Amino acid sequence: MFRYRSGISLIGLIYIIIGVFVAWDRDYIDVELLRRVGSALLAIFLWFLVLLGIDMHIDAD
Repeated sequence: MFRYRSGISLIGLIYIIIGVFVAWDRDYIDVELLRRVGSALLAIFLWFLVLLGIDMHIDAD
């Protein structure tokens, strides 16, 4: 019968990659934003370490 694939198609992936490139080129995305998003993702997935007092901020140093 019918099969449904989950996930993103190749055209969708290319669309997203081009969008990220354009956003980076027009300065909507920069290194500081990537650091903040990375820190937030670490804190979300490793929340138990945050509760133990471990700093999840990604610094440039």
